[in-house]
Amino acid sequence: MATYANPNALVDVDWVKAHASDPGVRLVEVDVDTTAFDSGHIPGSIGWNWQVDLQQRPARDIPDQHEWEALLSRSGIGPDTTVILYGDNHNWFAAFAYWLFKYYGHDKVALLDGGRAKWIADGGETTTDIATIAPATYTVTTTRPELRAYRDDVQATIGNDGAVLIDVRSPGEYSGQLLAPENLPQEGAQRGGHVPGAQNVPWATAVDTDSTFKSVSELTSIYGEKGVSQDKPAIAYCRIGERSAHTWFVLTELIGVPDVRNYDGSWTEWGSLIGAPIEK
Repeated sequence: MATYANPNALVDVDWVKAHASDPGVRLVEVDVDTTAFDSGHIPGSIGWNWQVDLQQRPARDIPDQHEWEALLSRSGIGPDTTVILYGDNHNWFAAFAYWLFKYYGHDKVALLDGGRAKWIADGGETTTDIATIAPATYTVTTTRPELRAYRDDVQATIGNDGAVLIDVRSPGEYSGQLLAPENLPQEGAQRGGHVPGAQNVPWATAVDTDSTFKSVSELTSIYGEKGVSQDKPAIAYCRIGERSAHTWFVLTELIGVPDVRNYDGSWTEWGSLIGAPIEK
């Protein structure tokens, strides 16, 4: 992992086996399938429901500062806690949680490379017991708005050779044939297609069959062929911002592109905007 731009952004199964019970370490599972945690999880870990814990209700937005502080506090996470995130489906939603940690200024955070699938494949113990967690007190001291893109930022990339826009959805969504993944149709948009000029690199292209990330040379080649480079700002988007957070992680923490933002409004917002330009 030392070849990645930020080697501290990932830990492996052996590290978790050795350190899961260390004071100051908190394991958090975030799954696409919100029932997966209850069927068995890493001992001592806690589960977050992305539909409840990682977004506002009823407004569509990320947790505000107060909500984020409350979530971390009741999860026993303090400012000095090292948080290890993992989940199903190649760490899809775990990567979104990672982006939120970084957005709210918490740098002691890493993904378990390979996530839930790799843990189980390598013989990691699972349990259905729910850990008893002592609450902590968490206060956000800084935020990083530069990690987040809005629709005006995306608009500014159209026709701009000095920036690169990455659409990380499936080819069917990118082409406009689908408004959402076939297995997740509940949050779609009024129109199909993609933002003009966006390059399509499906998010899971970045991982191997065992759910671990590909090498830095492979990743640099994959994204470099689509115009990603160290000297260009990049914005990633998907449907609701979670898959693009996974690509944000790859570009920022593994390849080391210095200016990458996640457009979490993504296609659900862009595809419903009045007058927004769309290509198919």
